[in-house]
Amino acid sequence: MRFFSTRNPDNNVSFKQAVLDPMPKDGGLYVPADSEDLRRWILYADENTSFASLSGSLTSALINKEFSPLICETIATRAFTFEPLVKKLDGNLYILELYHGPTGTFKDFGVSYLTNALETILQYDGEKSILLDATTGELGACMARALRGKKLLKSVLLYPKGKIRGLEASDLVWNGGNIYPVEVDGSEEDCHNLIRKIFADRSLVEKYHLTVANTANIGRLLPQAFFYTYAFSRLKKDVYGDIYYAFSCGNYGNLVSGLYGWKLALPVNGFIVPTDKNIKIDPEGNTIVMDSFVPLENRLPADPSSPSNLERLEQIFQANSLMLRSFVFPADVSKDEADEACKELFVKYKIYADEETACAYAASKKRSEDVGADEGAVVLVARESPSIKKDFILHNIGEAPDMNEDIQKAFAPCTTGRAPIASDDVESLISVLNSLNLLRMF
Repeated sequence: MRFFSTRNPDNNVSFKQAVLDPMPKDGGLYVPADSEDLRRWILYADENTSFASLSGSLTSALINKEFSPLICETIATRAFTFEPLVKKLDGNLYILELYHGPTGTFKDFGVSYLTNALETILQYDGEKSILLDATTGELGACMARALRGKKLLKSVLLYPKGKIRGLEASDLVWNGGNIYPVEVDGSEEDCHNLIRKIFADRSLVEKYHLTVANTANIGRLLPQAFFYTYAFSRLKKDVYGDIYYAFSCGNYGNLVSGLYGWKLALPVNGFIVPTDKNIKIDPEGNTIVMDSFVPLENRLPADPSSPSNLERLEQIFQANSLMLRSFVFPADVSKDEADEACKELFVKYKIYADEETACAYAASKKRSEDVGADEGAVVLVARESPSIKKDFILHNIGEAPDMNEDIQKAFAPCTTGRAPIASDDVESLISVLNSLNLLRMF
């Protein structure tokens, strides 16, 4: 599989190049250039196929021209020592829980896959790389756990002052680990701005072999397509009609990866999403993507620090405009409707639903006519442990689940013993990158 930029189809690169240097010079984002037919792999998998095995097979099918099946299996096996969980709630309602990784969020899957793919690529190339990202904690905790034991990757993570969490002393570079946390005396947006300035200078990107671990990197996004294939392997003996997935859009990564799954021959009939500022319904009931009204040439470069996958979504729709009407079903969901959905999920199914999951359930009820026949099914996608954002649940049902020990560690505050840098101090950030001299720190 090759990948091209959303802003220049002639900018065509390999998987290796797309993950090592994920921000095209033309300002776009990399997307799959072709659609493999993975039907035989998808149909072969069943309820006994592990997520790691399924991911290894799909990886091999996608990038077999670059890496052998053994390497692809190795990437997936090392990445996925945990897997999603599919539960049946009633005759035509299921839930896909993506929070059974080490930090309780769906990010565990993409980060673990990306770092293991990068480590494997770098090992064969004899190279090293630095991941540069901003976080308020969630991504940092995922990164710390995914990078343990890696030899060729380091991560520089920018945090707003007082927001460092989820790191253990052994994760820190100066203690022999792979994370270099940089506390910034400012906001999360200040952290993003520092990273944007670094990536705007191509000489710095090339000098320090910089990449990112957020979904601007296609290597972080692509494995999310495996979620839906895995769910199908658990559903196919039980569901004989249409299958719809319902979730909140977030930064559109789940929706984009789901549509990629469809293009790779995954049996799916549509995606139900609550409307937001970018995905709406016009007066005639058609789905519209608001950014589609802004020409690409009038946009800023894609954001390496705080990405939106909206441009990838537009690219899919531009290639096949009927997909807007045929595969994406938005629904307006009010706060009261989300509250009621949370209560209903608990009363009927004993499910603790955070606000995202509750909104997805409410949206699926409002689009029930589109789901169609009685033999169809809706799969709610729960992206985070309900113990992480429990205020919404407590407000609606008066109780919430406790955090397990792993998630508690991922959200535990920590300190570095080092002074914060100023919110606009690009030079200090460059000094940090320079200190990770490839000969001394790797």
